[in-house]
Amino acid sequence: MELSEALPLGDLAAAFAALPVFPLFDTAYFIVSVLYLKYEPGAVEMSRKSPFASWLCAMLHCFGSYVLAALLLGEAPLEHFSHNSSVVLATAVWYLIFFCPMNLFYKCVSFLPVKLIFVAMKEVVRVRKIAAGVHHAHHLYHHGWFVMMATGWVKGSGVALLSNFEQLLRGVWKPETNEILHMSFPTKASLYGTVLFTLQQTHWLPISEANLIFFFTMFMIVCKVFMTATHSHASPFAPLENLVCPVLFGSVSSGHPGHHHNHHGASHEVSHAAPPPAKSKEELNEGTRKRKAKKAE
Repeated sequence: MELSEALPLGDLAAAFAALPVFPLFDTAYFIVSVLYLKYEPGAVEMSRKSPFASWLCAMLHCFGSYVLAALLLGEAPLEHFSHNSSVVLATAVWYLIFFCPMNLFYKCVSFLPVKLIFVAMKEVVRVRKIAAGVHHAHHLYHHGWFVMMATGWVKGSGVALLSNFEQLLRGVWKPETNEILHMSFPTKASLYGTVLFTLQQTHWLPISEANLIFFFTMFMIVCKVFMTATHSHASPFAPLENLVCPVLFGSVSSGHPGHHHNHHGASHEVSHAAPPPAKSKEELNEGTRKRKAKKAE
C-alpha cells in the first residue's frame, strides 16, 4: 500500500496538482522574477539606456530555466518563446515594472503583503517546473537518473544558474557570484526537490506525484514567505548540512589558513632568497677568474 493512499489529503493534493498555472500563477512568477531584476544595481539605468538589453534580461529571468533545460536535452532553446501569450504577458509585466508612470505598478507589487502572495504563487510554479522537468527527462531517458535530476534542477533554478550570463547582458562580470559555488536557498531546494521527484518517478519513493507536488510546494511556500518577510538569507538546510557535511566530506581544518599563509610566506621568502644564489654564482665565477689569472701569472 502506497503512502499516498494512506494520506487523507489525497483528493486535495490531486486537485492542487491539476490546478492550471497560466495565467494567474505565471503572472505572479513573472512579477517576482522581474522585481528581482529591478533590484539589481544599475538595472533601472540600463532600462533607460538600452531597453532591449533590459527586456532580454527580463526574458532570461522569466524563461531562463526553459532555455537551459532545452539545451541540456538537445532541444530548441527558443521553443518556449513560441508560446506567444506567455512572452506577451512577461513583456507586459516588464514594461509596467520599469516604465509605469510614477512607478505605481512597482509600488503596488513590491508592497510587502502583496509581494508575499506573489512569492508564494511563484513557488507553486517552481515546483511544477521541477516535476515537469523530471517527468519529461524520464520520458526521454527512462533509466537516466542523472539526466532527470539535472533537468529538474535547471527547471527549478535555471535563472540563478544563468545569472553570470545575464550579468554579461547588463555589462557586469562577477565570477565570484557563481551560483554553483554559492548556492542560494531556491537552488538548493530545487536540487533536493529534483532528487525526490526522480526517486518518485522511478518508483523508489512510495508516494504519488500529486502528493509530492502538494507537500513540497507547501514546504517551499512556508520557507520562501518566511525568508522574504524577515529579509533573511539563512538557509533552512544549514543546521542539517552543518551536521552531515563534516561527516561525509570533512571540514576545513583550523590550521589550513595558517598553512596557506606559511605557504605564501615560504614562497615570498624564496622569491627574496633568489638573488643570493645568483650573487654566490657571480662570486664563484669571480673566484674562478682569479684562479685562472693566478695560474697565468
